[in-house]
Amino acid sequence: MQLRGVTDQLDVKDCDLSGSEFLDTNLSGSHFQQINVSGARFTDGDLSGWRIDKANLSGLRVNDVNLSGAEIHDANLSGLQIFGCRMTDATIDGISVEELLAAYRSVHPSARSEDG
Repeated sequence: MQLRGVTDQLDVKDCDLSGSEFLDTNLSGSHFQQINVSGARFTDGDLSGWRIDKANLSGLRVNDVNLSGAEIHDANLSGLQIFGCRMTDATIDGISVEELLAAYRSVHPSARSEDG
């Protein structure tokens, strides 16, 4: 099924859209509930202000996207890997990531810095 140029709101329930592609699509203000995005890829997009609550994100790949102001709550981040990201004003449980990294590097001076 192809939807091109549709400007009405779309109400999708109890559907299997695995393998679907969303290209040049505005999903701002959309609500996703009880969804499985395991193995999904988000590339070259604006996810600023994104709020993630109780979602399965296993295998999720996020590349070259804007996540500024996004929130992740009550999530399983086991095995999460973050590479080459700007972390200005980012926090984990209210603690600045920049401060956490600085503290880690003070204990482990051979640890890789932001510049590699």
